[in-house]
Amino acid sequence: MPYLYTIGLYTVAPAIRLAWRPRIEGLENVPRTGGAILASNHLSVADEYMMGAVVPRHIAFWAKDEYFHGTGLKGWFFRSLMNGLGAIEVRREGGRGALTAFDAAIPALRAGDLVGVYPEGTRSPDGRLWRGRTGAARLALLAEVPIIPVGCIGTDVMQPIGQHLPRLGVPVTIKFGKPLDFTGRPMDSSNLRAITDEVMAAIQSLTGQEYTGRYAPAKKPMGPRPGGDAAEPNGGADSNPDAESNPDA
Repeated sequence: MPYLYTIGLYTVAPAIRLAWRPRIEGLENVPRTGGAILASNHLSVADEYMMGAVVPRHIAFWAKDEYFHGTGLKGWFFRSLMNGLGAIEVRREGGRGALTAFDAAIPALRAGDLVGVYPEGTRSPDGRLWRGRTGAARLALLAEVPIIPVGCIGTDVMQPIGQHLPRLGVPVTIKFGKPLDFTGRPMDSSNLRAITDEVMAAIQSLTGQEYTGRYAPAKKPMGPRPGGDAAEPNGGADSNPDAESNPDA
């Protein structure tokens, strides 16, 4: 387990649980060992650290490439933070560049790690559940690991988009659904779409969100700034590498 993540599990994670006392349901569905994908809805930057605080294992989240290639003191800080947390770099220009995230995630999953993804590709702008992109399905088939649906509830109130600091006293619930095993399914576009829709339906059953059936609108790229709308360590806005410009590719 990455050194900084290990430190966080024994320091930051207990502090978060003590401060917000999140309600946790279905944690037994997360295997104690072995690779799996945690596919969650995405309401807030708080989703990452709340999920990390309640899962007693390392979660490798996909993170935007800006955090790995910054310059100066800020660039060094974010690069050190991402490497220390064991985050997986996602290059967002599409094509082969975006697929480098799969090159890193597949060995991690096969080695028994957890990888956290957000099929919506970005935070929900209005609290609804948006259509999932197919990157998580593709990753599950390539690595031959199950997908565990995750539902975060209340994190958008705890730390709304654009708010720098989380609010105390806000009820938060993190739900983990039963693992979905798609091993052996073909990797054609229609099957990837069907798997993704099944995952999104499982997430919706956990959260009760309204499902839009449309892709979430893309955010304009912005430079990293801690706690802000564009700065999402561990895989934030537009951090899911669906490879090509076609969201169903």
